[in-house]
Amino acid sequence: MKLNRFWFGLWVIWLFALALRFWQLGQFNTLVFDEIYFAKFGHNYLTHTSFFDVHPPLGKYMIALGIWLQGFNTWGFRWMNALTGSFIPLLVTGIAYQLTQRRSYALIAGGLAALDGLLLVESRYALINVYLVLFGLLGHWFCLRAVRRQDLARWRWLTLSAISFGACAAVKWNGLGFLLGLYLSWIAGWIVTRLGPRLQQTPIPRRSPPLQKLELLSLVQLFGYIPAIAALVYGLAWIPHLLQNPSYDVVQVHQEILSYHQYLGGGQEIHPYCSAWYTWPLLLRSISYLYQTAVDLSESIPITGPPLPGGAARYLYSIYALGNPPLWWLSTAAILGILGRWCWQLWQRPPQSEPAADWLGGRAPLTGEKLWVPLYLGANFAANWLPWAIVSRCTFLYHYLGASLFSGLALAWVVDHWLSSPYRLRQWAGLAILGVCGLGFVYWAPFFLGLPLSPEAWRARIWLPSWI
Repeated sequence: MKLNRFWFGLWVIWLFALALRFWQLGQFNTLVFDEIYFAKFGHNYLTHTSFFDVHPPLGKYMIALGIWLQGFNTWGFRWMNALTGSFIPLLVTGIAYQLTQRRSYALIAGGLAALDGLLLVESRYALINVYLVLFGLLGHWFCLRAVRRQDLARWRWLTLSAISFGACAAVKWNGLGFLLGLYLSWIAGWIVTRLGPRLQQTPIPRRSPPLQKLELLSLVQLFGYIPAIAALVYGLAWIPHLLQNPSYDVVQVHQEILSYHQYLGGGQEIHPYCSAWYTWPLLLRSISYLYQTAVDLSESIPITGPPLPGGAARYLYSIYALGNPPLWWLSTAAILGILGRWCWQLWQRPPQSEPAADWLGGRAPLTGEKLWVPLYLGANFAANWLPWAIVSRCTFLYHYLGASLFSGLALAWVVDHWLSSPYRLRQWAGLAILGVCGLGFVYWAPFFLGLPLSPEAWRARIWLPSWI
């Protein structure tokens, strides 16, 4: 693939993501879901109003910046999110390229990220999850760049990575899952590098894929320098908030936040859209951010006046925090599939003298990219998803957003291998997956963008009763 085509593809992905996020951004002149907190908290920073929030302050600073530039209105407290969210597919593209140095894989990964419904919805409203994802992915991209450098250049990229991880945690504490994913990748790689040859009786190349170069990072860099800089950034992020809200010092505010999350409780009695962590990969429960009925397309939202009698509505406006269903289901199958294949081949003994072709394509043994990419994606998927199993408080589908991007990277990796396979059936399967994900996005776009639907068309898109 020529370089100019690659950059053209990047521009297409970014402009597509940007247009979707800014299209009729202020059409609903009302606070949507947690905008009742975050938009107001961002405004409080500008009016010097004291308040308490159960999350660190950086995400609200970003919203406050948007309000400061554009005013306290639906456009003003949403546009910064929309702009930020438009860059996330590009970051996914960058990480995919750093993993394999293949432009085809990078463009497929970025394109699939641009088709994710939950990421789109979170980017169009004054919510803070897009900032967590942005900084978390930046931390990984900078670190993958660092391992390709030496000496002072490596330290510079590691510094940027550490700053990003600190900023991620300064949005929400669960942003630490991205840093945990880096550590799990390094630990798993260290184990495989040393035990792999003994398990498979075949040498594993130590320097070819960039992921193997994670082991070139010293313990001081990885477990000393990165967390130290990240902690410093996290602490600095609190200073403006604490100066404006002197009721709590830095220790007390963290005690209050921890207490809130410990005693919030879980289940439908806390919030009707609570969902268990194990339901997220299968998209069993969505979140309704807005639901309005109307008899005329000229009516503005929210509609003033008495509610419509039952059956009188001609149009329904719905915003659902719902992943693109085909993309999510296929991504879950892909991450589980490549991890299952990885484990099976890694632990084979003795290895086959002539490895058989498998569903991923090719006959190469489990070395190089086929060893390290599943390890990295699996470690980061697990780090951003499995810790929620021990959380007792009410959790929501958007807590899976970070993990879903790594499962999407897994799907893109499979599709890229199939499209480059010499077998026509695999090529058609890869194209079919891309087509199904694209059609799924178009079909459920009214839920992502708040487009009007007839009651019949609305019900046709509710494939699972638990989505309501």
